[in-house]
Amino acid sequence: MATPLSAQDGETGEAPSQESAAALEYSGAPDRGRHDRNDGSVFSGDWIAVGGGFVQGATYAGSDDYRLLAVPVVAGSFKGISFRPRAAGVSVDFLDGMRGDVTFSAGPTFRFRSDRAGSIKDEVVKAASELDTAFEVGGQFGVSFNRILTRFDRLSFGLDVQFDVAGAHGGAILDPGISYSTPLNRGAVIAISAGAQYVDGDFADYYYSVSPAQSAASGLPEFDASSGWHKAGVTLGMGFDLSGDFRDGGLIVGGALGYRRMLGDAADTPYTSLRGDADQFSGIFGLAYVF
Repeated sequence: MATPLSAQDGETGEAPSQESAAALEYSGAPDRGRHDRNDGSVFSGDWIAVGGGFVQGATYAGSDDYRLLAVPVVAGSFKGISFRPRAAGVSVDFLDGMRGDVTFSAGPTFRFRSDRAGSIKDEVVKAASELDTAFEVGGQFGVSFNRILTRFDRLSFGLDVQFDVAGAHGGAILDPGISYSTPLNRGAVIAISAGAQYVDGDFADYYYSVSPAQSAASGLPEFDASSGWHKAGVTLGMGFDLSGDFRDGGLIVGGALGYRRMLGDAADTPYTSLRGDADQFSGIFGLAYVF
């Protein structure tokens, strides 16, 4: 499964973020599409991973304040249907049982977006008014090319499409991404993911515009945001099986470092340009037991 930027986001303001759970995905935990049914791997059949971890990230998109959160780790596959973490949400893949050199993924996604809905450290930004939590639903679609250079590497392309149904921003997000993962040996794997996000006018106006009322309350200059690419970034992750072999399950340690750059009006808004930082960094660490 590809990992669009929605799976890589590190803003801890999107609590309850499951970003450290995504470390399992970043770490390249083997998927059924790359294994034969009788190869002896725990990932060849039904499996589940449970555990916990930590994510360090900006309190909201464009903030220069950071915080550390403890989060759960949950991922798995059952009867050819898998579930994977997204930032503050989850995605489901109905095609996880596919095998071969080319495999596809498709299924629904669900997530909460609580950007600037609480825990705002900057008093000026807080004075501009806190926002409501959005609930976004949509779908993920992807294609993976397996065994590119080795028996177990994978190049994936994916797209998430999500819409707010809670009446917060009321907009839409397009989230294309690309990822490559390859094992270093039977017990270690490395993965790199890159992606960008495009948002419509409703999303941009809600999170990045400064209305006359918000300007009067905070002292920030008025700003009118419009649709466009609002951030892009890369994530480098690694995973290690503590027994030295991913195939037998057990304890897996995963971690990732991410960089995001706010773009367009998301970078130019006073929330970012005057009170925050367009450069965003994140760190993820997770420990999970696979069985």
